[in-house]
Amino acid sequence: MFAIPVPPVYTAGVLRRELYLLALYRLLEASLLGLMVFSPVGALIGEPHNAVLAQATCLAYLAASLALLQWTRGAKASLPEQALIGAGVDVVVATLAVHALPTAGPGVALMLLVNLGAASLFLPLRLGLFTACFAALALLAEYVWSQVHESGAQRPLAEILMFTVSFFAMVTLTHLLGRRLRESQALAERRGQEAENLAGINELIIRRMRTGVLMVDDGRRVRMANEAALRLFGDASDSLEGRTLAELSPELGARLERWLQGGALDDTPLLHGPEQLEIQPRFARLLTEGDTVLVFLDDASLVARRAESLTLSAMGRFSASLAHEIRNPLAAISYSVQLLEESPDLPESDRRLVQIIHQQCQRTNGIVESVLGLARRERAVTEQFDLVAFVRRFVDEFQQLVPTENGALRSAGRERPLQGMFDRRHLHQVLTVLVQNAINYGRMPGESARVTIAVAEREGRPAIEVNDRGPGIPEAVVPQLGRPFFTTSEHGTGLGLYIARELCRANGASLDYVAVPGGGACFRILFSGRNPLLS
Repeated sequence: MFAIPVPPVYTAGVLRRELYLLALYRLLEASLLGLMVFSPVGALIGEPHNAVLAQATCLAYLAASLALLQWTRGAKASLPEQALIGAGVDVVVATLAVHALPTAGPGVALMLLVNLGAASLFLPLRLGLFTACFAALALLAEYVWSQVHESGAQRPLAEILMFTVSFFAMVTLTHLLGRRLRESQALAERRGQEAENLAGINELIIRRMRTGVLMVDDGRRVRMANEAALRLFGDASDSLEGRTLAELSPELGARLERWLQGGALDDTPLLHGPEQLEIQPRFARLLTEGDTVLVFLDDASLVARRAESLTLSAMGRFSASLAHEIRNPLAAISYSVQLLEESPDLPESDRRLVQIIHQQCQRTNGIVESVLGLARRERAVTEQFDLVAFVRRFVDEFQQLVPTENGALRSAGRERPLQGMFDRRHLHQVLTVLVQNAINYGRMPGESARVTIAVAEREGRPAIEVNDRGPGIPEAVVPQLGRPFFTTSEHGTGLGLYIARELCRANGASLDYVAVPGGGACFRILFSGRNPLLS
């Protein structure tokens, strides 16, 4: 098979369907030709000049039409080749039919005109003009043959010339019209694809926005929700579509009704969910005259966290210079207090005041150390070591520094070695914060604290758990744990647990509070399964 260039891009299914319709039209023409040859209807047109040739041409055309119709149904068939071969068959059959049925010549030529115009939709202009030239030469050859060898055949030459001009005009105009249609459809498809891409981009932007977006119809049912809204109102895998706004949040539904009725917007943040997230709702109509409303949900806690981050950043820059300014007079005061305590002339009533000054100096020094630890944020240098041996050494060192009347500290858990990735200095600092908090707050009234450090394996990863047997932590306080400057004690700074959690995060680990059913509190350090620098 020879290769023929394909016309400009057009939908392949549409082209194949049009070629199939052309094949059906060709079969209709063959049937009409058979009706003229094999039925009494042909007598109305005139007697055939050559009955045998007319019958043979009719049967051959029927067979060729069926074959071409079947060929067009092939998925791998070349459309230009089918159109060119079909046009060639039409020209040969039309020439033979005009010779055998001279009285039906004009009608056959008109049908050929339609076939050539339809075939030019699938062919380049050059091949379309070639088929028109072939048809004109075939009719002219038949005319010359009839004039020379068939006496009595009277057909004007002007008819042949007019059909020749019509062939070229039909092929040219049809090809240009088809090209214009193909270009228009290609442009429409490109525009449609661009519109789909823009719609996809818009949907992606909306879904990835940090602001929650809900589209609510006139029945107050959610028709669309982005990922931020899903996180605010439930699991991201759940769908909010079809649910009423009152089901998600009765207060939010009530505010929407008040806004629709009076246009007044309440700026007070909503408290939603078990974590009491602060949500700032805003409303906007999707269409000016419609009842569909867009609900924008801003997480006010994000603003608070950003302000908190700015505060911590400013404190980090400020604390380096502030530490020396505070530590120097603080050291002088502490040294003076120690000298006063050693003085034999100090009255016993004043020694209590000196102890208070000494305690407050220590407390102030602890605050400075916490702020400095928050500001330093040293880079973690992780290494692999045995957690069981590390915890045992930590317990021994801590027991030597802390008086036994303050609380009892012991190690527990597995005896076999367990390897973990962490910065040793950071882990020592984290355990110091957790154990000190457990000794200070993890005790029942009138009892000393009992703290246990256990090494275990949780979720296939190494873990260290610090447990106490105190009153535990109230559920309302648990969501606030680890937030900087949050404390339930008038003597605390709220920075120790925050620094511990940040140090764990720098080492690829996590620090979480785990509720203990039997009472007490448990803080779990869950180590990374691999070196975080290689993650």
